[in-house]
Amino acid sequence: MMVPVRCFTCGTVVGEHWEEFKHRTREASEPEDPEKVLDDLGIERHCCRRMMVSHKDLVDIVAPYQ
Repeated sequence: MMVPVRCFTCGTVVGEHWEEFKHRTREASEPEDPEKVLDDLGIERHCCRRMMVSHKDLVDIVAPYQ
């Protein structure tokens, strides 16, 4: 539901980059390529990149039911 704070595999902090990644790849007027955004953010490991690319933000959908 919420973006994980740390990578499940290596433990690197990835949660601090989520808002910028989401904005630049989805919400910007001209969305950027996720590969280039992750390179700019300094996320180099494959496991950490997986955490960012494969996350689906469901908190807005599930919140009304709690």
